[in-house]
Amino acid sequence: MSFAPNVTEIIARARADLRMGVPVVLMSGGKGAIMMAAETLDPQRLADLRVLGGQPILAITARRAETLKARAYDGDLARVRIPDDATCAWVQSIADPADDLSNPMKGPLQTSREGAADLNRVAIALAKSARLLPAAVLLDQANPAGFAAANLLTAVPADLAGPILLASPQPHPVVAARLPVEASEAGRLHIYRPEDGGEEHYAFEVGAPARDEPVLARLHSACFTGDVLGSLKCDCGPQLRGALAQMGETGAGVLLYLNQEGRGIGLANKMRAYSLQDQGFDTVEANHRLGFEDDERDFKLGAKMLRSMGFSKVRLLTNNPRKIAMMEKNGIEVVDRVPLKVGENRFNTDYLATKAQKSGHML
Repeated sequence: MSFAPNVTEIIARARADLRMGVPVVLMSGGKGAIMMAAETLDPQRLADLRVLGGQPILAITARRAETLKARAYDGDLARVRIPDDATCAWVQSIADPADDLSNPMKGPLQTSREGAADLNRVAIALAKSARLLPAAVLLDQANPAGFAAANLLTAVPADLAGPILLASPQPHPVVAARLPVEASEAGRLHIYRPEDGGEEHYAFEVGAPARDEPVLARLHSACFTGDVLGSLKCDCGPQLRGALAQMGETGAGVLLYLNQEGRGIGLANKMRAYSLQDQGFDTVEANHRLGFEDDERDFKLGAKMLRSMGFSKVRLLTNNPRKIAMMEKNGIEVVDRVPLKVGENRFNTDYLATKAQKSGHML
């Protein structure tokens, strides 16, 4: 019998620590490193880290490294050596592109190429999963388990955590209840909770769709600015309401509402991307400058939720070919694509054009 947390639970604990600015310790085969998220790093902890000696490293993604003209010897990431006189503000300026245009001269940056980058890779994945900027400060530790115990820090087994961070968590049904809405009085809301301790996701069922026939379905990612505030910078709000209206008119359908704000980077990073767009970058360029890929969402969650509800075939309301491919790949047959062309206005014309040109959206 053991009450100790398993690896998935340790990862959830580490996410919370990093968001609070508390370091964690990554361990692998007797070796390890102290890890701090660059975004929540504070001057005192950086100073304390220097007292330990050694060469602290700032791990950033290859996307961010490309912007900074730093050599990414490890392919998908770069290990930037933090200079002895570097301040906390310097570290965060490397991680955050907010002042790139006003202060472009951040280098030359020295990057490491010796040794393995496995712990750095796990550190970036962990920061991403915490919805923080994808950048982490690391310092090698010869006795990581002892250091973690002495300082009451969460010790993360990196070899086991890495695959879990890259995998799609299983969403488990929690509860469902009747919910009449404007689009349909015959509504039922299902709540799903992922096993990794992440944000809950929702499935809104309109009517009583047959499980042995293709169901009209929409895979919708949460957009606080569009869905709630009615933002004119995107077409998310009109797509959400348009999908519900079609389901209401048809009398049956399933809206999958995934809490993956900003294409999976979180609302804070989405606002950072908006700020970069105000500087003249398009939506894809903004994501890249932040260190993210074009789209960080996990659409496999939607397929798993549909299967758990008993559906295997859909008529998918989407303009995104990636959603169709991901559904098919994960056991949901897309018998028809139903276009959803709504919400274009003078504020989002360029945004929609970028989605079509760079992300292949069928607009």
